[in-house]
Amino acid sequence: MTNAATSLIDGPAGALEVALQLPGGAPPKALALVCHPHPVHGGTMDNKVAQMLARAFLELGFAALRFNFRGVGRSEGSFDEGIGETEDAAAALAFGRAQTGESLPLVAAGFSFGCFVQARLQARAAPSQMVLVGPAVGRFPVATVPPGTLVIHGEQDDVVPLADVLDWARPQGLPVTVFPGAGHFFHGRMTELKAVVKRHCRL
Repeated sequence: MTNAATSLIDGPAGALEVALQLPGGAPPKALALVCHPHPVHGGTMDNKVAQMLARAFLELGFAALRFNFRGVGRSEGSFDEGIGETEDAAAALAFGRAQTGESLPLVAAGFSFGCFVQARLQARAAPSQMVLVGPAVGRFPVATVPPGTLVIHGEQDDVVPLADVLDWARPQGLPVTVFPGAGHFFHGRMTELKAVVKRHCRL
């Protein structure tokens, strides 16, 4: 695996900080776009769940693209309730496509607030697969997602109750992978979390 190449690109609210990692040894099999948790509550692209997702995708031979939403790190602008952040994600995706090719399958991944953004973007981006960890349903109007989306949630999540996620998933007939005993941030469970993502996302 190569180290992340951090860049500033033109985003809808000014500069947008992105980190693209490419697998070593062969062209990438897919492009994975990872969206981080809530910017106002300390979420950044260096969040440990966002980093774990990127590592999982790299180990699968995918290009992994993380970025900071507006107002985070070196990204300019200010929090926009997920509306502007969706445009940030679209700009990051366009950059990733330009770097890796338009034809690669897209894996859309997010953690918490990042799941809300990915659910908003997916109608335009048409991902081949989605991975949503700790989706912030109840806190944000998370849209219906495609069948086959991997949803992972902690049994003891005290930020987004599991019951809320089940209520959101039930009308969609969407399975939810529950980590017994885990909280919102999956402390001590990163290895298991990565293994579940890798099993689901093999192309």
